[in-house]
Amino acid sequence: MSATIEATDEHSAPIQRMELEITGMSCGACARRIESVLNKLEGVRASVNFATRVATIDAGADATADGLCEAIERAGFQAEPLQKRGLTDADPDADHARYLLVRLAVAAVLFVPLADLSVMFAVVPSTRFAAWAWVLTALAIPVVTWAAWPFHRVAIRNAMHHGASMETLISVGITAATTWSLFTVFGQHHSSDRKGIWQALLGSDAIYFEVAAGVTVFVLAGRYFEARAKSKAGSALRALAALSAKDVAVLQPDGSEMVIPAEELKEQHRFVVRPGQTIAADGLVIEGSAAVDMSAMTGEAKPLRATPGASVIGGTVVLDGRLIVEAAAVGEDTQFAGMVRLVEQAQSQKARAQRLADRIASVFVPCVFAIAALTAVGWLVAGEGQVRAFSSALAVLVIACPCALGLATPTAMMVASGRGAQLGIFLKGHSSLEATRAVDTIVFDKTGTLTTGRLTISVVVAAPGWETDEVLRLAASVEAASEHAVAIAITAATSQTEPVADFHAKPGLGVSGTVAGRAVRVGKPSWLASANSPTTLVAARRDAESRGETAVFVEADGQLCGLIAVADAVKDSAESAVAALHHAGFRTVLLTGDNSASAAAVGARVGIDEVIADVLPEGKVDIIEQLRDRGHVVAMVGDGINDGPALVCADLGMAIGRGTDVAIGAADIILVRDNLNVVPLALGLASATMRTIRLNMVWAFGYNIAAIPIAAAGLLNPLVAGAAMAFSSFFVVSNSLRLRNFGAAPDGSSRRSPVPDHAEAV
Repeated sequence: MSATIEATDEHSAPIQRMELEITGMSCGACARRIESVLNKLEGVRASVNFATRVATIDAGADATADGLCEAIERAGFQAEPLQKRGLTDADPDADHARYLLVRLAVAAVLFVPLADLSVMFAVVPSTRFAAWAWVLTALAIPVVTWAAWPFHRVAIRNAMHHGASMETLISVGITAATTWSLFTVFGQHHSSDRKGIWQALLGSDAIYFEVAAGVTVFVLAGRYFEARAKSKAGSALRALAALSAKDVAVLQPDGSEMVIPAEELKEQHRFVVRPGQTIAADGLVIEGSAAVDMSAMTGEAKPLRATPGASVIGGTVVLDGRLIVEAAAVGEDTQFAGMVRLVEQAQSQKARAQRLADRIASVFVPCVFAIAALTAVGWLVAGEGQVRAFSSALAVLVIACPCALGLATPTAMMVASGRGAQLGIFLKGHSSLEATRAVDTIVFDKTGTLTTGRLTISVVVAAPGWETDEVLRLAASVEAASEHAVAIAITAATSQTEPVADFHAKPGLGVSGTVAGRAVRVGKPSWLASANSPTTLVAARRDAESRGETAVFVEADGQLCGLIAVADAVKDSAESAVAALHHAGFRTVLLTGDNSASAAAVGARVGIDEVIADVLPEGKVDIIEQLRDRGHVVAMVGDGINDGPALVCADLGMAIGRGTDVAIGAADIILVRDNLNVVPLALGLASATMRTIRLNMVWAFGYNIAAIPIAAAGLLNPLVAGAAMAFSSFFVVSNSLRLRNFGAAPDGSSRRSPVPDHAEAV
C-alpha cells in the first residue's frame, strides 16, 4: 500500500492515497461493482482497474487499508495492500495461467470423445447401446463441474452478494446445457417402449452435453491465453523492476568493503561497483572510470563513459572498470524508482473511454439475461419448439462478452507503458495519450533541449582600459551564485573569484551583485547596452551571434567593461528529429530567451524555420497560448526550470529526463534519453497506442452489438458461440500485445536513434 498526503488545507482533512490489489475479478462489471461499494463509503473516491487488479483510493485520514479491504471482501472479492507483493515476485497472471492449463487439459481430453459420441448418438440413435447415457454423463460431469468450477465458484459468490458477472453467464449456460442433457438422456434411457417423463415434457431428443463441455473448454482456453497475454503485457515493467541491485558493497573508512542489502544503503555512503554489476543508487563518481550501459533506463544503444565528477543513475550496469560512487539518492528517491512509479501510475489510470466501458459492463450481464429470456419466449411464441428456443437462448448467454470491454484500454496501456520504458519514454497516463491525437505543432526550447546545454566560453573581449582576466573575474564572481547554464560556463572558466554581496537575479535578463566594492552586472546586451557602448564590444557581439553563440555584457559601476561569448553545441540528433517531425506533418517552432541572431543560427542548423527569440519565461506561456488561440494543438519540449509553466500550459508537455525536477514534474511525457529522435518516437508510440485502444473498443462494442442479435436469431450453435466469446477477449489482449514490437527493426532488434560518436559523461 502506498499512502501519501495528496492535499490538505484549512477547510479539509488530509487526503491519503492508497493502492489495494484485488483478486477474484472476472470482468469489467466486477471492477465497476467494487468501485460502487468503495465510493459509497464516506470520504472515499476509488477507481478500480480490471486489467492491473489495482484499486486506487483517495480517502480521509481516518480511513484504513484494513477497513477498505473488509468492504471489498463483503462485496465478494479479496483485497490486500499493494506493497505485500513486489514487482519482482511471482507473476500472478502466469500463476493463474498455469492453474487454468491443468483444468483445460483435463477438459480437452474428455471433450473430444464426448463430442464424437454425442453427435453420433444424436444423429444415429440406432448406435446407442445399453449404457450410452452413463458413458456420456461420465465424460461430461468432470468437465462441467471440476474443470468449470472457477466459473461456478464466482457465479455462486456473485449470487450470494446479489451480483452478476461474466462468470454468471458462463455458469448458467453450462448448467442449463448440462441439466437439459441429463433430462434428455435419462428420460429416454429409462423408457424402452415409450418416451420418458422428462422426454415427454421437453419434447426433445437433442443432447447438449458436448455444448456444455465445449463451452467450458473454449472459455478455459480463452482465459488461459488471456492470462498468458496479460503476463506478457506486464513483463516489461517486471523486467524494469528486476534491474535494481539486490546487494551493494559499501566502502568502509578503513578501505574495506561490507556487502549489505541495497535497501539499507544511505545517502553519502560510498559504494563500489565492479564490471557486470548494477549501480545501486543515483550518485556521483568519486573514483575510477568505466563504460556504463544506460540502455535499460534510457534506451541509449551506446555505453557512456563515467569519470570522476560524473553523475550515474541507479539501475544501470558497469561494463568495464571499477567505480567508487557516493550515493546521492537512494531507495524510493532514485530516478529509477521514480520511473517505475510513473509506469505503475500510468497503468492504473483510466481513460474516458474505459470509464464508459466500465459503466456499460456493470449493467451488461442483467441485460443479457433479459435478452436470453426474451429470445426463448419469442421462439416459443413463434411455434418453433423448446429445442430452438433453448438453443438460441443458450447461444445468447455464452456469446456475450463484457470482458473485452474491461480489457480494451488497460491492456493497451500496460503494454505501451512497458514498451515505452524500454525505449526511454515514460508516459504519465492516459491524458498524455489522449492529448497526442490532435497535436499539430511541436515547440522546442533551445538551451539543453536542441543544444547540449554544456556551454563553454569561446571568447572574452575587454573594453578599452580593461583586461580580459579582470572582466572574467568580475563576471565569474557574480555568476558563481547563479545556476543558469551560462553562469556555470563562466564560473568554470576561472578559479579567481571573489565573494559577492547583494546578489540579485533578473529572470531572462541577467544577474547583479557587489564584488570588491564594485557594482557588477552580467546579462543580455539588451539589458545592459547603451547608446555609447564601445564599438569593440558591439562588433564582438555581432560576430558571436552570427556564429550562433550567446553573448553577455559585463558592466562594472555602470560602465561596460567587456563581453563574454559562450557556445553551445547543437545535439547531433536534433536535425534528424526535426526532419522526422516535418515528414510526419508536424509544424515546428523554436522558442528561446536567447537573442534572435543566435536563435536563428540554431534554427537553421536543425531545420526549424519558425524561430521566436528574446522571450522571457512568462512570455513562453503567452506564445503557446497564442498558438492555441489560433487553433493549434501544441506540444512543448523543454528541460529547464523556466520551461515548467510552458510545459503545463501546452496541450502536451514533453520533458527531457536529464532536465530539472520542475520540468519533469510539469510534463506529461518524460524522455529519459538525450537523443532527440525519441521525440518523434514518443509521439509515434502514443499514436500507435491510441489506434490500438480505438480498435479494441470498436471490436469490444461491435462484437457484442453484432453477436447477440445473431445468436438470438438462432443463427449460431451454442458451441460456436462459446468459441466466439472466448476469442473476443483473446483478440483484445493479443491486439494490444502488438505494441511490444513498437520501434523494433525488421530483424527484431530495437531500432535506436544514432548517438554521438564522441565519449560523453553519464
